[in-house]
Amino acid sequence: MLIVRRDRAMTAVSLMLDIAFHVGRSGTVSAGDIAERLGLARRGMEPLLQALSRAGLLDSVRGPRGGYRLGRPQRDIRLAEIVAVALAEDEEATHGPGGRLQTAVVDRLWDELDELVRAQLQGLTLDDLIRRATAAGLRRPTAEPITFAI
Repeated sequence: MLIVRRDRAMTAVSLMLDIAFHVGRSGTVSAGDIAERLGLARRGMEPLLQALSRAGLLDSVRGPRGGYRLGRPQRDIRLAEIVAVALAEDEEATHGPGGRLQTAVVDRLWDELDELVRAQLQGLTLDDLIRRATAAGLRRPTAEPITFAI
């Protein structure tokens, strides 16, 4: 259920948003920088970054200027896709209370709420979140000019 496993889903959205927001002149964002900004352990987020890469939502670039970049334009990446990848990688079943009331009422309610959340996520893209960040006064980092000193 989406609502129950929201931490992993929100982490995936945060990773993707961080990359979209901070991608700079080099065209990539390092996993170390992402981890530092989000306050996450790099080792803990790597499997999620890899899953997003396998799904084509991210490109992974190796080398000294390597890191991650979006696999498609931010306007074409729906939050529902990001969440689906995160939840597919986390298939542990969550077991709550049992009984007739649970099955007949509470489980059905949770399914309805999940469907509402999924519909909302389907209507939002990374581009929408970037616009929200701008509206909140956040500014994307500007590329610093390269200067050489001899």
